[in-house]
Amino acid sequence: MSEEIKVLLVEDHTMTRLGLQMVLEKSENINVIGEAADGKRGVELAKELLPDVILMDIGLPVMDGIEATRRIKEQGLTSRILIFTSRESDDDVFEALKAGADGYIMKGADENRLISAITEVSSGIAWLDPAIAKLVLANVQKQKNAEQKSSTPNPLKYKEYNLTKREYEVLKLIADGLDNDQIAEKLVISESTAKAHVHNLLGKLYVEDKHKATVLAYKEGLV
Repeated sequence: MSEEIKVLLVEDHTMTRLGLQMVLEKSENINVIGEAADGKRGVELAKELLPDVILMDIGLPVMDGIEATRRIKEQGLTSRILIFTSRESDDDVFEALKAGADGYIMKGADENRLISAITEVSSGIAWLDPAIAKLVLANVQKQKNAEQKSSTPNPLKYKEYNLTKREYEVLKLIADGLDNDQIAEKLVISESTAKAHVHNLLGKLYVEDKHKATVLAYKEGLV
């Protein structure tokens, strides 16, 4: 059995907190140990309860989630902070990451993705919602374009990584935020075959997960 992950919820909407608690308690290894309705109380409970992961909204009363994240990180606490919000503006995303957030997930994410994000963030893996990853990587690409005039994506570069055409197709779908079952449906293959392709291309790209594969793909101009 996996080690228990202690989670603190920092969300000002009561019904959202209740819904989150119900969803998270379905997972055997996640334990919601506290709740806060504003950023200031969230900072206090973080210090008092020492959760493994803090699920933090941005639009909070008294103190917003970005400032609360900054305060928690300044205290040297080991808690990982996963921003959970409906906001996806450039300013919010970059300010949250600058404040020390360990991950960023949108409120529209399904239960499995949320639980996966909490699990990965708790183990030290940075987690970005696909929509947010695109925003961050688009900003990286803009900076790259400013430095290099000819930074047009070159799909043929996949050959440099020894990827097959099918693996390259899978990589593009991963970059679009598709899960294994969606990739299988899109390419009309079995889910086990899709998983095999994902496993092979991760190995060829020398990355540990899909998020890092997406980052590499955008940085290298593969997609």
